[in-house]
Amino acid sequence: MTTRTVLSVLSALLTLGTVASAEIKIGVIVSATGPAASLGIPERNTVALLPQSIGGQKITYTILDDASDTTAAVTATRKLIQDTKVDLIIGTTTTPASLAMIDVVAEARVPMISLAASEAIIKPVDAKRSWVFKTPQTDALMATAIVQHMQRAKVKTVGYIGFNDAYGEGWLAELKKNAAARGIRVVAEERYGRSDTSVTGQVLKVVAARPDAVLIGASGVPAVLPQKTLKDRGYAGAIYQTHGVANADFLRVGGKDVEGAILPAGPVLVADQLPDTNPDKKVGLNYVTLYEAKYGAGSVSTFGAHLWDAGLLLRKAIPTALKTAQPGTPEFRSALRTALEGTRNVIGAHGIFNLSPSDHLGLDARSRVMVQVVNGTWKLLK
Repeated sequence: MTTRTVLSVLSALLTLGTVASAEIKIGVIVSATGPAASLGIPERNTVALLPQSIGGQKITYTILDDASDTTAAVTATRKLIQDTKVDLIIGTTTTPASLAMIDVVAEARVPMISLAASEAIIKPVDAKRSWVFKTPQTDALMATAIVQHMQRAKVKTVGYIGFNDAYGEGWLAELKKNAAARGIRVVAEERYGRSDTSVTGQVLKVVAARPDAVLIGASGVPAVLPQKTLKDRGYAGAIYQTHGVANADFLRVGGKDVEGAILPAGPVLVADQLPDTNPDKKVGLNYVTLYEAKYGAGSVSTFGAHLWDAGLLLRKAIPTALKTAQPGTPEFRSALRTALEGTRNVIGAHGIFNLSPSDHLGLDARSRVMVQVVNGTWKLLK
């Protein structure tokens, strides 16, 4: 063997060793400030609980705040891809921003796990959405549970007031579809902005329609405003919220004004109230214990648990992807996308995930429970 050959072999081995020891870079984008901060903060906090290595490979997390702004989310996505060279992106918190990120990650061929609700983020699984996954239950899945509850409660008419963006429009569409199928009429529909400070005009129109119930298609603390205004105007019917309000800040800010609110939520919200036979109870309680040990009693929310579930999916997908390629390469990112798509039977805090090429969420009806705000806390409805 010539000296040149030996040097070539050594160079190749050193290069291989460098690639093999490369860390897996994960970018995280959340709405830690702005109107969606009550959702994004627990998501950001949960990153500290994620594994520092998977499959023998070091994991590094880079967290960026999009300030609840769609343009900022897109900018952060480009920064993570172009500057940080991430292998995967988790985020972001809101539906409009997550939708806007799809083009960027698809073009760069970087897989993304969204933390937002809308079914439109992952469906249809076309060429662009083949790179996009999510962990929160969809508006479609949760709207079905709400309307089923309305039907059992003998609701015949419903009013709607929700965000004037993709989140609110998605919920309205699902409400209309499910209500029509069960003989419930939507008699009023109003919109408002996430940063609005008054919804009096919209609420007066809803109350004038005299619905048996009202669904508020909003998330986080901004969802308090319509319910408070409805009660101030003497509305006595049932008030439903979406799973976008399932955190302590909603209860703290809403106080007595959100008493009685009915909503679907992931089982982790009431993990201690679940029967022992529920497969999500152990995982949910484990997350609650870890989170509250670090951030304080009563601080846990369903939103941080969505990011926790993303971590559970990666625990299973990353070792599979590493069998095909090394981190930091297009081949690894592609292999990670394929591995996520083939992930089965992952028991999370929110449900059991069975992903497939046609379903990039993989949750079913077991991922939801109906709860009500009673005495300032969450009560599981049997």
